[in-house]
Amino acid sequence: MDYKKFGNTLIVRLDPGEEIVAAIKEVCVKQNITLASVSAIGAVKEFSAGVYSLESQTYFQTDFAGEYEILSLSGTVSTMDGNYYSHFHISAADRNGVAVGGHLNSATVSATCEVVVNVIEGRVDRSKNAQTGLNVFDFEK
Repeated sequence: MDYKKFGNTLIVRLDPGEEIVAAIKEVCVKQNITLASVSAIGAVKEFSAGVYSLESQTYFQTDFAGEYEILSLSGTVSTMDGNYYSHFHISAADRNGVAVGGHLNSATVSATCEVVVNVIEGRVDRSKNAQTGLNVFDFEK
């Protein structure tokens, strides 16, 4: 991994074998980023994505392996109880153009991944919402 900062934006290059979610966390913690929007493109050889069931208040995870192009990876970095917290979604297509995706749990780079982290001045913490079971933005903290 390598990155460069331009004003409030970080441009990050991830290399083969690196795990995307962990690498973004590493950069954000190192740079003391507490609030940001994130987007990325690239190629992955395996990833895990989930869909949230409001009824059971759990994520249903699906694992994918093979050659996939990231069509879109987007999300946010914030804090929960003052600690780093991220929320990412991914859509990726296989060699036949079949796209899959969901809430990103993990993804391993096959060729490269280009990440843009747009730092937002400020801090927004999260708290667990009793109705949905999700950790949502809490503007009162």
